[in-house]
Amino acid sequence: MAGEIICVGEVLWDSLPAGLFPGGAPFNVAIHLHQMGEDVAMVSRVGDDVLGDEIIRRLRERGLSAEFVQVDPERPTGLVQVTTDERGEPTYDIREPAAWDTIEMSPGLETLAGEAEAIVFGSLAQRNCPSRETIHALLEGGAPGVFDVNLRPPYDDRDVVCASLDRTEIVKMNEDELGRLGAWFGFEGEREEVMRALSEGFECPTVCVTRGERGAVLLHGARMVRHGGYRVETADAVGAGDAFLAGLLARLGRGSPQEALDYACLLGAYVVSQSGATPALDQSELDRLRAGRRG
Repeated sequence: MAGEIICVGEVLWDSLPAGLFPGGAPFNVAIHLHQMGEDVAMVSRVGDDVLGDEIIRRLRERGLSAEFVQVDPERPTGLVQVTTDERGEPTYDIREPAAWDTIEMSPGLETLAGEAEAIVFGSLAQRNCPSRETIHALLEGGAPGVFDVNLRPPYDDRDVVCASLDRTEIVKMNEDELGRLGAWFGFEGEREEVMRALSEGFECPTVCVTRGERGAVLLHGARMVRHGGYRVETADAVGAGDAFLAGLLARLGRGSPQEALDYACLLGAYVVSQSGATPALDQSELDRLRAGRRG
């Protein structure tokens, strides 16, 4: 993709055993897209507090503008307690209230959305009405929607997902989430049959399903492509799906769907091998991982 990509939704702090790391899926996607040379606008909301100030400082430190990161005078900056199991797989305790629940629409955001190349958004940031309405208003600008399904109980609302899919041209989810969506919407069959049914049912031409260390499957138009993943030693898996999505967006349309899926899997594996969700990209390490490709 070329041009500006809006990433809208939660920015927060992931509290990990190794310390506090800035995160939130849209934030992570924005950082990775920027590292790959894409023009990105981050749209979110932080508290009028030390952690909010630090989020804004980190954005600017990474070369991104904080122009569209609003400051909430009442609600605190978001915080998530992350615990990982022996395989590095994370579970999340997402604290409420949080400033990112109340992202407000503005004339500046309306202009931004009207000129955007794409709008990346998720289901978690729609858990409360103010941010959900703002996300839907941004999508009315006509830019393609890129929907990152994040079914984090109790924030796993069928109606929110349905309304999001209706506004989406690219959707990414994991295998468990595909199973949930298939059950919700009556799509039966094996994984790839459900992917095709989802694409046809919601007129969404690109459906991607991640499979952890086993790689991913991508339906792009009529073509189904697969990747078996990369072998890495796990540091933690926080943010791996966000890096995957950024890699997919950066390469779709610039090569074959297979090449885009390969790069997405590569970035996801790289983040799994590092601590934190947005490590600086090390090209020599990416080359090393590619040389040891399993899939």
